Amino acid sequence: MSTVQENDTVAISYTGKLANGQIFASATDAEPMIVTIGNNELPPSLESALVGMEVGGEKKVVLEPDEGYGPRMKDLTQTIDASVFNERIKPHVGLILSLKAEHEGVETMIPATIVQIDGSEITVDYNHPLAGHNLTYTVRIVRIEEKN
Repeated sequence: MSTVQENDTVAISYTGKLANGQIFASATDAEPMIVTIGNNELPPSLESALVGMEVGGEKKVVLEPDEGYGPRMKDLTQTIDASVFNERIKPHVGLILSLKAEHEGVETMIPATIVQIDGSEITVDYNHPLAGHNLTYTVRIVRIEEKN
């Protein structure tokens, strides 16, 4: 039986959980995620854990924050005035916005989550929602795609 190698395209089913058991992502055997090992489509530690696995094999992989979405960084929060919102957007805690940011003269849209509303001041967090969390993946190899 063949095993997953670097540059293989594989179909995986998985469940990703936080330490509290909350599922943050999943894919089933019926609708697996297709990834090519080495293309950085998954966190590197997770990709490397797949190498050597056989079809039908299952593995539990725990990623520390540095191996996943990085540590939570306090300097990635910002307080903005509620007046920047037009009447179509009703700000509330948990709302994910796409805000314009400039870095080295280039403007890009960055997701930000509203984490606090205090009167006319709204605090947004630019950290990835999974930053700072240990992530536990239970991964199963559904199939290894044929190479052309």
